[in-house]
Amino acid sequence: MTQPREPIFNIPAVVIGALAVFAAVYVLRAFLLTDEQDLDFLLWFAFIPARYDTTVLLQGGLPGGFGAQVWTFVTYAPIHADLAHIGMNSLWFLPFGSAVARRFGPARFLMFFAVTAAAGACAHLIAHAGEVFPVIGASASVSGLMAAATRFAFQPRGPIALWQQKDESAYHIPALPLLTALRDPRILAFLAVWFGLNLLFGLGSAPLVGEGQTVAWEAHIGGFLAGLLLFSLFDPVPRHTPLVEDSDDLPQ
Repeated sequence: MTQPREPIFNIPAVVIGALAVFAAVYVLRAFLLTDEQDLDFLLWFAFIPARYDTTVLLQGGLPGGFGAQVWTFVTYAPIHADLAHIGMNSLWFLPFGSAVARRFGPARFLMFFAVTAAAGACAHLIAHAGEVFPVIGASASVSGLMAAATRFAFQPRGPIALWQQKDESAYHIPALPLLTALRDPRILAFLAVWFGLNLLFGLGSAPLVGEGQTVAWEAHIGGFLAGLLLFSLFDPVPRHTPLVEDSDDLPQ
């Protein structure tokens, strides 16, 4: 008899598709575009806080107009600086994205990805208004997926060990209310480590691999908070299980 495959080898198609888009964008920029074309690509699709500075707009310094002011809140996410950048984001996107995709389904997953990307961009814009340095990468959405996973993965029978969990129902257990979840010591420890690392990046200005690249930690925090707080709006699983599973079992 054929043994069922472990979930880690059964990655949701929407996650594979997202990773393929990350890779395709990287190949396009690295091998198909000239340096000048690549700069134009970033000016059109990267998130640039200066795009919302009226003095820059009056000077006509950035292309795309109002449309780019809207779409770059999301289109910056699939763009990565180099192999180390795309590799790190993909490494975290694979487990956390897979867990959330199994729970949300493709459409909700993609909407959640876009919303957390936009939240990360908003947080970065607030902290870096008028800055000309572009923000790229899926880190804000990855952070949002991490936050969403904490809402159900730590529960009993949840998919905390993705490489061991064979029961698909583990991804569909009812989530705890946020305030209840925040009383779980394991979730609090996860949050403390996650926020601590990002604050260290911010306070220490820790560089990424590559000259001139820094961690957009405010975008990470914006995406994470959006994932944590907006999870219930996307979650298709009922919050509470009914007390009686089958009314036919009731005495007549």
